Amino acid sequence: MLDPTMLMTDVHIVPYTPGYRTAFRDLNLEWIGTYFEVEPEDRKQLDDPETHVLQPGGAILMAVDGNEPVGTGALIRTGPHEFELAKMAVTPRAQGRGVGRRVCAALIELARKKGAHRLELLSHRSLAPAISLYRSLGFQEIPLGDVPYRRANIRMELPLR
Repeated sequence: MLDPTMLMTDVHIVPYTPGYRTAFRDLNLEWIGTYFEVEPEDRKQLDDPETHVLQPGGAILMAVDGNEPVGTGALIRTGPHEFELAKMAVTPRAQGRGVGRRVCAALIELARKKGAHRLELLSHRSLAPAISLYRSLGFQEIPLGDVPYRRANIRMELPLR
């Protein structure tokens, strides 16, 4: 188990492999369950990320401290040059140490390498640290429109071209 007083100097951002399937699911269930209710779209993606995230051309990154996954995030392809930044989660004992920023920045760079013209994300205004992080990385609020989650009340985008 991590010592929460330690700095996260050994955290590495690594690509998802099937060995991280349980950690990807559990990290997300941990944060969703803390603030909201797990919804059907969550279950679909978390129970089978290979089919619902990776096969359509998306990606998942993991933040790993030593051998312990402490954070994650995904890119879900929504169009030929568009992705949704999704399933961002950092375990509470690693929050406030820049792990989420590192995962998010790595996902933005990966989206650029995959030829994305823009990234979108859905969130909730009550998640002030997350919204602040996204704004600091250049995301701007756009109209919400139709969303697959009851908890989503803000949509943001980041143009990449």
